Parts: sequence; C-alpha cells; structure tokens
Amino acid sequence: MRAETLPACEPNQTLHHFDRDWKLVTLRFLGLAMKRREFIIGSGVAVVSSLAANAQQQTTPVIGFLNSASPGPYRHLVAGFLQGLKEAGYVDGQNVLIEYRWAEGQHDRLPALVADLVARRVNIIAALSTPAAMAAEASKTTIPIIFDTAGDPVTLGLVASLNRPGRNITGVSQLGSELVAKRLGLMHDLIPQATTIALLVNPADPRTGTQITDMQEAARALGLQINVLNASTEAEIASAFAKLAELRAGALIVGTGELFNSRTEQVAQLAARHRIPAIYQAREFVAAGGLMSYGASRVDAYRQVGIYVGRVLKGEKAADLPVGRATKFELVMNAKTAKSLGLTVPPGVMGIIDELIE
Repeated sequence: MRAETLPACEPNQTLHHFDRDWKLVTLRFLGLAMKRREFIIGSGVAVVSSLAANAQQQTTPVIGFLNSASPGPYRHLVAGFLQGLKEAGYVDGQNVLIEYRWAEGQHDRLPALVADLVARRVNIIAALSTPAAMAAEASKTTIPIIFDTAGDPVTLGLVASLNRPGRNITGVSQLGSELVAKRLGLMHDLIPQATTIALLVNPADPRTGTQITDMQEAARALGLQINVLNASTEAEIASAFAKLAELRAGALIVGTGELFNSRTEQVAQLAARHRIPAIYQAREFVAAGGLMSYGASRVDAYRQVGIYVGRVLKGEKAADLPVGRATKFELVMNAKTAKSLGLTVPPGVMGIIDELIE
C-alpha cells in the first residue's frame, strides 16, 4: 500500500506558523482580559451608582399622608396640600417623597395605617382629618404630626393649648364644629318659616356632643326646635333621611364629620330626593347638588398644613408652632337647587354669598 507523504516544510516556515498562531492566542487572551476588566469596572460603576441612588433616596425626606376618607373626592384638597408644600420649598418626587394612606371611610383601619407609616420611618405624618389626627396622636409616636381638624384640637385632646401645642404635634383647625350655630342662623335667614330643624350627626364622632349642645343653644335664642338624627354608617344615612317626614322638619343641617364629608354625593342626592333644604360644612356638597354650605375653605386648610409640614422638615419643632386657625371662610349656594326647591333668596343672604354655583 502506497503511503501518503506530507509536503515538506522548511524549518523557518514551521517557526513562522507557530509564531503567527501564538500571536493570535495571545491577542485573544488579551481581548478577553480587557473585556473582563471592562465588565468588572462597569459592574463596579453600576454598584457605586446604585449605592449612591439608594443613599440619595434615604436622605430624601418622606411624608406620611394619612386620611380617613377615599382619595377620589379629595383630589382638589390634595392639590392644596401640594401647593402648600411647594410654597415651603418642597416638590413631591424632587426633594421630598409622599407615602399616601387612605382609610376609605373605615376608621378602624387608621391605627394599622399609622403603624405602617411609623414602621417605614417617615420623617413626618400629615394627618388630614380629625379621625386621622386622633389615630396618629394615640399611637404615641415621636414622629412629628401635622393635623387638619374641623373641631377644637384642645377639646379633642390633640394639643395642650393652641399657642403652645406641646410634644410633637400641631396643625390647623377649620373651626367646623364652632360654626354650627352660624349655619343655623343662615338657614333661618333663608327660610324663616321653618321652625323645626333637623340636625344630622354621627354619634361615633367625638365632636357630636359639642355640636348638639351648641346647636340647641343657638336654636333657643332663635325660638327654633332642633330634632337630632343619628347616622354612623352609609345605610343609616339613608334611614335618617327617611325620618324627615315624620319630624315635619322644614330644613336640615348636616353636622361636621368625615362620614358625611366622604359621602357628599349620597347626602346631597338624598336631600334632593326628599326635597329638604339643607346646609353643609363644605363646598363639595353644594358642587354635588346640595343647597348651601358655610365653612372654612378646605383647600386653603390643606395648603396651610403643607406649609407647616415644610417648616418642620426645615428644622422647626412642631411643639413650637401654634395651631393655625382657618382664615378663609366661604358661603356657597347652588342656584339650580334653590330654584328646584322654590326658594327665593333674601337680599341679605344673597349679598354675602361668596360663590353662586349655577
């Protein structure tokens, strides 16, 4: 069998091939080493960038926003709070972060929501309703608390005094409960022939006792009779309106309370269905079809809370900030509702209306 012979190679040719192959291997090795080095450097940069981002996030103050109602009807109020923060030099997502917590009208959820905010180590809690403020204060947290309440914060036990709140809590009072007598007077001016007035209150609200006492005193001065209707749930609100005919009430005053504030449309629609002239605490009821409201501007109150939050974030102590008082009040009327009820608005009332919703 004939053997195949390989072409002969010159010695220098063999060395040439070996040298070329070695250079290729060396270049490939160096290339892989460079890529590995680039990967290590790139990974290091990524880790450093991630650590820097986390450090920045940790140094950005976090606000715990707590409310006992639902977010839907409160969008314009939240906008007021954000405006106050902006006036104080803070913008959400830029130099401050906000953790929102809503109880959706279920006040028994508030303690757990407060505990969650405390566990997350927020820098400050903005408790923007009376039940939220009381839940935050009851937690005994040392985190600063800025509240908004429609009642007297001293009577509610939130602060020691208005000028020197003490501890770690202060805020803004809308004077909601203190204005019930004023609302009765406005309703009497509008419908002087109505001698029996119904007062809708939530017996579970801590301000109810004061509201009833103030209303009865004001009614005696005007020679009017007050009949109290109780409602502490959505179903009980409807039941309370059904009793209006039995009471022969000529008008209705809806008391202060988050239960009613979080159900503005339901309350306004029930008043329209039962054809009862009613006065409320806030403009939102009138916008939903209610007849008339008188009270502090809630948007402005939320704005004031935002300013206070900003001041505390800048280093001031909550205990040293006097409780702010509502400074902007508004009488709002729904012209369409007044017409549907066959009411003629007297000149004395028409002359002090701040906003007439057509």
